[in-house]
Amino acid sequence: MFETVLFPVDQSRETMETSKNVIELASKYESKVILMGVMQSEGSQMNNPEAVNELLEITRKQFDNAHIHCEVVKREGKPAFSICDFADEFNIDLIVVGTRGISLDRETESTATRVIQLAPCPVLVVP
Repeated sequence: MFETVLFPVDQSRETMETSKNVIELASKYESKVILMGVMQSEGSQMNNPEAVNELLEITRKQFDNAHIHCEVVKREGKPAFSICDFADEFNIDLIVVGTRGISLDRETESTATRVIQLAPCPVLVVP
């Protein structure tokens, strides 16, 4: 059903919690998982290449411990656009994102909201 799942990660607590859901989903559907880190501009937690690499490695180890192979990719730019462009280019079947409980209305500029608006495929938002 979901051959390829894209899981964008950041340094939030929600990412680590959401990873459990992605592991469960990937196990159930035998999905290929792609972990994505998006380098952002200054002023963001995700602007340090070493921190992004460490975050991706920690998350990858969670998947390894669950016996789920995953690929790791890094991109630069605005997260929602980078995520959706990648999903479109590589025919991703599902994007899984966590949310910090922010309202998902059109006025909110959260990454999850923008991904929902722009995604070329279904988006699973994990609260």
